[in-house]
Formats: sequence, C-alpha cells, structure tokens
Amino acid sequence: MSTLRLFALTFGLAAQLGSALAADDGTKAPRLGTPMSASDVVKWDKTVFPDGRGLPSGHGTAKEGRLLYVQKCASCHGQHGEGATAEDLVGGPKPPSSDNPSKAIGPYWPFATTIFDFVSRSMPPAAPGSLSADETYAITAYLLAANRIIGESDEIDAKTLPKVNMPNRDGFIWIDVK
Repeated sequence: MSTLRLFALTFGLAAQLGSALAADDGTKAPRLGTPMSASDVVKWDKTVFPDGRGLPSGHGTAKEGRLLYVQKCASCHGQHGEGATAEDLVGGPKPPSSDNPSKAIGPYWPFATTIFDFVSRSMPPAAPGSLSADETYAITAYLLAANRIIGESDEIDAKTLPKVNMPNRDGFIWIDVK
C-alpha cells in the first residue's frame, strides 16, 4: 500500500472516530469513564519525590511485607520476584547492560521512594491504590530486602526510605540537573 493511500485511510478513520466522539452538546470529547469526584481527586493526587517529600506516615518491614507480597503480588511477579506474567522484581546486583538488560528493582531503579510510589498508585492491578501506607511500606521493604539492599528486619518509613542508597542511583544521566 502506498504511503499516500495509507495516510488517506488513517486520516479518514480518524475523521470518522472524531465525529463519533462528539458529545450531546456539540463538543468533541471521548466518552471514557465517569467524572472524578473531589474525594477521588484527593485519593489520586499524590506525588512522592526521590527525597521523600510526599511520603505518608506509616512503616513496614520485609518480614511483614513477605506475607503481603505472597497474597497480593506473587501471582503476577513470581513467588520470589523472579517474574511470571509480569516483570521480574528481584535481580542481581549488577547494573543493566547490553549483556544484562534487567530492569528489576535492585539493579535498575535509582530511588527507593519510586518503589513506594509505584506500588501505592498501581498495585495490585485489580485494585490500584487500595493498599494502606503500612502495607505499601511493608511490600517496599520486602522488595528491597529481596534485592539485598536492606536487611530483613530493617523498618522503613517516610524518614528512612529516602535514605536507602539504591545500587544504580548513579547509573542515569539526569537532564534537569543544573
């Protein structure tokens, strides 16, 4: 198929889709989901920074997190974070390279606070945002301990989590550093 013909076909489909998305009042907008309530906005309006700003109060240990991990995470990520239908979460200490492209938490992620933020917002997939702060701290602690970054009995909270030094913290080129 020629490029021009493919463009025309794509443009035509886009135009048809655009007219199908017209709202009753004549404006064009997709009709996806339902409007968020004020309480929904509060629930999702969270920002956790690498330095720990935005972390809620709470705490957890790897020992507490192991049980939660088995209940809520293992069916997708494997019994020990080795990966199953979803990505592996536990990897060796070697940073990623062309020979070792792992993006597991230990060798890849630069900030421990990002683990908390991601788990808090998006896990488990069937009920994102449903974990309490204590559950999220515990699962985060378990993942850090499984990657041999903290000890099994180390407690993490809003003060200790940002201080965790991730092995690949210096493995990124930051574009917004002055």
